Amino acid sequence: MDERTEPGTAYRWSRLTEDDAPAWSDLVNHLAVVDGTEEFLSAEDLVEELRSPGHDPATDSWAVWQEDAMVAYGVALAPPTTDHEGTARGIVSGGVHADHRGRGLGSALLDRLEPRATELVGERHPGAPAYLTASGGRQGSTSQQLLSDRGYAVVRWFNLLGRPVTDGPAVPQLEGVELRAPRPEDEEAVRLAHNAAFRDHWGSGPSAPEHWHEHWTSRSARPAVSTLVWGRGGELDGQVLAYVMVGQWVEREAYVTILGTVPQARGRGIAAAALARTIAEAERSGDFDVIELDVDSDSLTGATRLYERLGFVQKHSTCAMRRTVPQTVERRQAG
Repeated sequence: MDERTEPGTAYRWSRLTEDDAPAWSDLVNHLAVVDGTEEFLSAEDLVEELRSPGHDPATDSWAVWQEDAMVAYGVALAPPTTDHEGTARGIVSGGVHADHRGRGLGSALLDRLEPRATELVGERHPGAPAYLTASGGRQGSTSQQLLSDRGYAVVRWFNLLGRPVTDGPAVPQLEGVELRAPRPEDEEAVRLAHNAAFRDHWGSGPSAPEHWHEHWTSRSARPAVSTLVWGRGGELDGQVLAYVMVGQWVEREAYVTILGTVPQARGRGIAAAALARTIAEAERSGDFDVIELDVDSDSLTGATRLYERLGFVQKHSTCAMRRTVPQTVERRQAG
């Protein structure tokens, strides 16, 4: 394990391991509160992240400790596919405990993470244009300021919306479709539908089978309250036309992880029907009080209007930030 103590400090640096998951969860949940993101994760959720395909914690992660408490962490990732414009993505994420900010830990993490993310991008997508991306959190956050100082710019805002599961909208009866919960054997059909639905969405790229399987089988997945819309009859018979996939990370809260409609089925109200069914199933289960989702504020499909019609209201917004990876650096990493 790569472990060191910085000279002149009380901080110890190491790589993230599964044994660190409880301390890591404590830090992540602290950040969810103090930064207002509400992104809570259990130790078990974080172990799954460490086991994610294509991610090697021994080279792609850092933890910063003060005695037995984790006070900062960082992770570098590079998806195996480019986005829909053919651009490679390097992802950096992490955070610093509120009591340890202003001491250079955030910059020190990025000094380690950015070169690693750039290296991963060059290895997986040699010669492709590339960018690094990170969450800037809510408006005015310390993360946004730090990233701005390092050349990142806000490129998109995402709105967190929510509503109670009670008194949900009626589920409309639509001809030529069947609404039902997903089954294990639906995995590949839904992956293909998801790739088709998000082919024209900003910042997204096709989901590879191994990453989709990880999502499909995650401990947080809640298929019982998720919804698929299948075509029945006509040219789209036997195809997944739309889907609402639900996960759970917080007690009594359902979260829509992904929702989409394939292009040839848009404008028929099937996404609204699928979401209405999911709300009804969440209430019927007795396991949830609220349902939430994030939406691109500039969604080309007008998704925000759909959610507002179904009773969702905005809670807060977070930003995505990017900076370009210079082509000269990328070629050097690839070569």
